[in-house]
Amino acid sequence: MKKILNILLQICILFIFSYIGTVIHNLFHLVIPSSIIGLLLLFICLCLKIVPVKYIENGAGFLLSTLMLFFIPSTVGIMNYPSLLSIQGALLVAAVLVSTIITIAIAGTASQFFEKKAQERKDDKECNKFSSHSA
Repeated sequence: MKKILNILLQICILFIFSYIGTVIHNLFHLVIPSSIIGLLLLFICLCLKIVPVKYIENGAGFLLSTLMLFFIPSTVGIMNYPSLLSIQGALLVAAVLVSTIITIAIAGTASQFFEKKAQERKDDKECNKFSSHSA
Protein backbone atom coordinates (compact mmCIF):
# COMPACT_ATOMS: atom_id res chain seq x y z
CA MET A 1 0.00 0.00 0.00
CA LYS A 2 2.86 2.35 0.86
CA LYS A 3 4.51 1.65 -2.51
CA ILE A 4 1.28 2.49 -4.37
CA LEU A 5 0.95 5.78 -2.50
CA ASN A 6 4.61 6.53 -3.23
CA ILE A 7 4.06 5.94 -6.95
CA LEU A 8 0.92 8.11 -6.93
CA LEU A 9 2.78 10.93 -5.19
CA GLN A 10 5.60 10.72 -7.71
CA ILE A 11 3.14 10.79 -10.61
CA CYS A 12 1.61 13.90 -9.00
CA ILE A 13 5.06 15.52 -8.97
CA LEU A 14 5.43 14.74 -12.68
CA PHE A 15 1.94 16.13 -13.30
CA ILE A 16 2.88 19.34 -11.47
CA PHE A 17 5.77 19.86 -13.89
CA SER A 18 3.40 19.24 -16.79
CA TYR A 19 0.92 21.73 -15.33
CA ILE A 20 3.63 24.36 -14.83
CA GLY A 21 4.61 23.85 -18.48
CA THR A 22 0.99 24.44 -19.49
CA VAL A 23 0.79 27.61 -17.41
CA ILE A 24 4.02 28.97 -18.90
CA HIS A 25 2.83 28.06 -22.40
CA ASN A 26 -0.48 29.84 -21.95
CA LEU A 27 1.04 32.82 -20.13
CA PHE A 28 3.70 33.60 -22.72
CA HIS A 29 1.93 32.16 -25.83
CA LEU A 30 5.01 30.16 -26.79
CA VAL A 31 5.35 28.05 -29.93
CA ILE A 32 6.91 25.17 -27.98
CA PRO A 33 4.30 22.67 -26.70
CA SER A 34 3.54 22.85 -22.99
CA SER A 35 4.55 19.22 -22.44
CA ILE A 36 8.04 19.96 -23.78
CA ILE A 37 8.31 23.00 -21.53
CA GLY A 38 7.37 20.85 -18.55
CA LEU A 39 9.94 18.21 -19.53
CA LEU A 40 12.64 20.87 -19.89
CA LEU A 41 11.79 22.26 -16.45
CA LEU A 42 11.95 18.76 -14.97
CA PHE A 43 15.28 18.13 -16.73
CA ILE A 44 16.74 21.38 -15.39
CA CYS A 45 15.51 20.59 -11.86
CA LEU A 46 17.03 17.12 -12.07
CA CYS A 47 20.36 18.44 -13.38
CA LEU A 48 20.54 21.10 -10.66
CA LYS A 49 19.51 18.49 -8.07
CA ILE A 50 16.51 20.61 -7.03
CA VAL A 51 14.41 17.48 -7.51
CA PRO A 52 16.34 14.31 -6.66
CA VAL A 53 15.80 11.37 -9.01
CA LYS A 54 14.45 9.23 -6.16
CA TYR A 55 11.45 11.62 -5.91
CA ILE A 56 10.19 10.62 -9.38
CA GLU A 57 11.94 7.35 -10.22
CA ASN A 58 9.17 4.86 -9.34
CA GLY A 59 6.37 7.03 -10.74
CA ALA A 60 8.19 7.54 -14.03
CA GLY A 61 8.98 3.81 -14.19
CA PHE A 62 5.32 2.96 -13.69
CA LEU A 63 4.23 5.38 -16.43
CA LEU A 64 6.83 3.96 -18.81
CA SER A 65 5.75 0.41 -18.08
CA THR A 66 2.11 1.22 -18.96
CA LEU A 67 2.98 3.42 -21.95
CA MET A 68 2.04 0.82 -24.56
CA LEU A 69 -1.56 0.82 -23.32
CA PHE A 70 -1.90 4.40 -24.55
CA PHE A 71 -0.98 3.40 -28.12
CA ILE A 72 -3.61 0.67 -28.49
CA PRO A 73 -6.53 3.02 -29.32
CA SER A 74 -4.56 4.85 -32.01
CA THR A 75 -3.34 1.58 -33.50
CA VAL A 76 -6.87 0.20 -33.65
CA GLY A 77 -8.10 3.52 -35.05
CA ILE A 78 -5.76 3.19 -38.03
CA MET A 79 -7.80 0.17 -39.14
CA ASN A 80 -10.61 2.60 -40.03
CA TYR A 81 -8.36 4.14 -42.70
CA PRO A 82 -7.27 1.39 -45.10
CA SER A 83 -5.73 3.97 -47.45
CA LEU A 84 -3.03 4.56 -44.84
CA LEU A 85 -2.12 0.90 -45.09
CA SER A 86 -1.77 0.96 -48.89
CA ILE A 87 0.99 2.69 -50.89
CA GLN A 88 1.05 5.72 -48.59
CA GLY A 89 1.35 3.44 -45.62
CA ALA A 90 4.23 1.56 -47.20
CA LEU A 91 6.00 4.85 -47.90
CA LEU A 92 5.38 5.93 -44.33
CA VAL A 93 6.80 2.68 -42.97
CA ALA A 94 9.81 2.97 -45.30
CA ALA A 95 10.46 6.54 -44.16
CA VAL A 96 10.29 5.49 -40.52
CA LEU A 97 12.65 2.55 -41.10
CA VAL A 98 15.17 4.63 -43.05
CA SER A 99 15.15 7.45 -40.51
CA THR A 100 15.53 4.93 -37.67
CA ILE A 101 18.51 3.29 -39.36
CA ILE A 102 20.13 6.68 -40.02
CA THR A 103 19.54 7.75 -36.41
CA ILE A 104 21.04 4.53 -35.04
CA ALA A 105 24.06 4.85 -37.36
CA ILE A 106 24.71 8.48 -36.39
CA ALA A 107 24.24 7.78 -32.68
CA GLY A 108 26.55 4.75 -32.87
CA THR A 109 29.23 6.65 -34.78
CA ALA A 110 29.04 9.59 -32.39
CA SER A 111 29.25 7.38 -29.31
CA GLN A 112 32.25 5.51 -30.74
CA PHE A 113 33.93 8.83 -31.53
CA PHE A 114 33.37 10.18 -28.01
CA GLU A 115 34.45 6.89 -26.44
CA LYS A 116 37.65 6.94 -28.50
CA LYS A 117 38.36 10.54 -27.43
CA ALA A 118 37.74 9.66 -23.78
CA GLN A 119 40.09 6.67 -24.05
CA GLU A 120 42.77 8.85 -25.66
CA ARG A 121 42.50 11.35 -22.79
CA LYS A 122 42.74 8.53 -20.28
CA ASP A 123 45.80 7.11 -22.05
CA ASP A 124 47.43 10.57 -22.18
CA LYS A 125 46.80 11.02 -18.45
CA GLU A 126 48.40 7.66 -17.65
CA CYS A 127 51.33 8.40 -19.95
CA ASN A 128 51.89 11.79 -18.29
CA LYS A 129 51.66 10.20 -14.86
CA PHE A 130 54.36 7.64 -15.71
CA SER A 131 56.62 10.17 -17.41
CA SER A 132 56.47 12.53 -14.42
CA HIS A 133 57.47 9.70 -12.04
CA SER A 134 60.46 8.62 -14.11
CA ALA A 135 61.97 12.11 -14.40
